[in-house]
Amino acid sequence: MKTAAALFVCLLLAGSAFAKEAAPLAQDPATEKRMIDITSELRCLVCQNESLAASQAELANDLREEVRKLIKQGKTDDEVKDYLVVRYGDFVLYRPPVKSTTWLLWGGPFLLLAVGIAALIAYLRRRSGRVAVTAELSEEDKKRAEALLKEPQ
Repeated sequence: MKTAAALFVCLLLAGSAFAKEAAPLAQDPATEKRMIDITSELRCLVCQNESLAASQAELANDLREEVRKLIKQGKTDDEVKDYLVVRYGDFVLYRPPVKSTTWLLWGGPFLLLAVGIAALIAYLRRRSGRVAVTAELSEEDKKRAEALLKEPQ
């Protein structure tokens, strides 16, 4: 019993050895709030489904630190976003601008919807155009069918 308790305590202590230290916040709360506002509109390049503000990836930590530095340099929010777009492309934005390189991104869902509706209409037209063809039975086939129906089972 004592060895089980000692083993349990050792496991608890070993788990805390792998814990990470909390990321330091900026010295200035206004800078930190601005950094969070900016990074919540940016996509994490590693996670892709998380904002840069919410991601815990190493690259996200580095980019948040970069945003803090740019804010301390006196850059506006748009200048910070433009800096990251130049460096990583429009993909870093959650709402990329509508331009020739992002037309497919903005119009793709509507294009897929239109293709799906057109395919459904074509399928329904083909299906309704089919007429069930019934073949006439010959006299011999009719007699065989009647004989089969009259047979005892």
